[in-house]
Amino acid sequence: MLVSRRSRAATLAACVALLLSAGACGAEQSGKADTPVHQVRLYGNDGNMLNTFPRELKDRAHLVDGMKGTTPMTPLPEDFKARLRAVDPELRDYLYAAEAYDAVMISALAAQLAGTTAPAAIAEQIVGVTNEGQRCEDAVGCLKLARTGQDIEYRGISLTRAGFTDAGEPATASYGTLHFDDQKLNDAKTEFVGAGDDSTASTKAPPKARQPRGKAAVPLTLGGLMPRTGALSLAYPPQAAAAALAVKEINAAGGVLGKPVVWIEGDDGTNPDIARATLASHVRKNVHVIIGAGASGVSKAVLPDVVAAGLVMVSPANTDASLTTIEDNGLYFRTAPPDSLQGRALADVIVRDGPRKVALVARKDSYGEGLQGYVRTELERAGLGSDKVKLLTYEPPANADSPPVDFSRGAREIKEFGADAVLLIGYAESAAVIVALDEAGVRIQQ
Repeated sequence: MLVSRRSRAATLAACVALLLSAGACGAEQSGKADTPVHQVRLYGNDGNMLNTFPRELKDRAHLVDGMKGTTPMTPLPEDFKARLRAVDPELRDYLYAAEAYDAVMISALAAQLAGTTAPAAIAEQIVGVTNEGQRCEDAVGCLKLARTGQDIEYRGISLTRAGFTDAGEPATASYGTLHFDDQKLNDAKTEFVGAGDDSTASTKAPPKARQPRGKAAVPLTLGGLMPRTGALSLAYPPQAAAAALAVKEINAAGGVLGKPVVWIEGDDGTNPDIARATLASHVRKNVHVIIGAGASGVSKAVLPDVVAAGLVMVSPANTDASLTTIEDNGLYFRTAPPDSLQGRALADVIVRDGPRKVALVARKDSYGEGLQGYVRTELERAGLGSDKVKLLTYEPPANADSPPVDFSRGAREIKEFGADAVLLIGYAESAAVIVALDEAGVRIQQ
């Protein structure tokens, strides 16, 4: 079900105001201070609302039951899911699968229209591939148009309403509201919320398509930079399966510039050092387009190296809003929407439950603190005063060998604050925050 945010905004604000007012009246009548609430409802984000997340809690996996959250997600066609499972029969989640598929498709179509595998020429075509042309939705149809030099408007799996903005990111997005029941996501409860503005899509005309003479000298080569290991590895399987599926379907449709597209696997490790090493390997192997990285912070760290090498970078999972204006020499793009949009969706989910006090717990990095700030702004806009929202951060693990996050002090602060809602903005390490809350005697509502 797709729900309009605008139609709910006034209602949500009124609900918060009424709840806060009722709480204040109760305090006046009793003459006593409010008793801290030690039972909380958990909320999550795209880094932890995954079927594979509960296993991070081991024998406390049941604590996720009742947890809600959001992730960039469009209603996925059953046929697309079936095609993904044909690539990876063990697939349990679809997080950023649509975005990864579209990242590969857009890159391939841009190369075909550019008439060359030169990264700079590909980059010039990417935004235009998604706007102001003949609409097409699959590899066969889109490549057929591109080979004739036809301007196209690609509408794929994640990119359905509008194309890219001038900054090279989606103008609109869809978010799924997810629920954990019985230690897994309950698809029957998933709702879809639209966000963004169609009018922000680019209207600039791309360079005129070039018709290549014969086959390309070298095949279009894509290099993966995805979180096969590290804190975001839970999100790797769907992205990897989707990229592989897109390459397979592009090649089945005749490839790009007369040759099959080449895919070279690569791990970003959810770690800048590992990502830089992978990127260096891709440069040596003459990769033209990087598909990744997974974490926004990793992309920000390696982007200077990408630009120096003159490569195109298209991430299916970066959501840090600061990437919209980052210096990239026109070479960075993403198919995932910025967190300025997800902040609204998350706040809506939280406010609908009528919390009195909310704790926002985030990774201490640009992604975590950025999304935390957007959610805080939206909660306050909905009527929760600044004294009703508490911000906490933690240092994320540097690598897989780092000790687990120690959030014991933060858990005690949440208990003393009396929060009845806790949002966890993080990846797999969010499990340590839940364990700390449990050990601090905070009862988790289920």
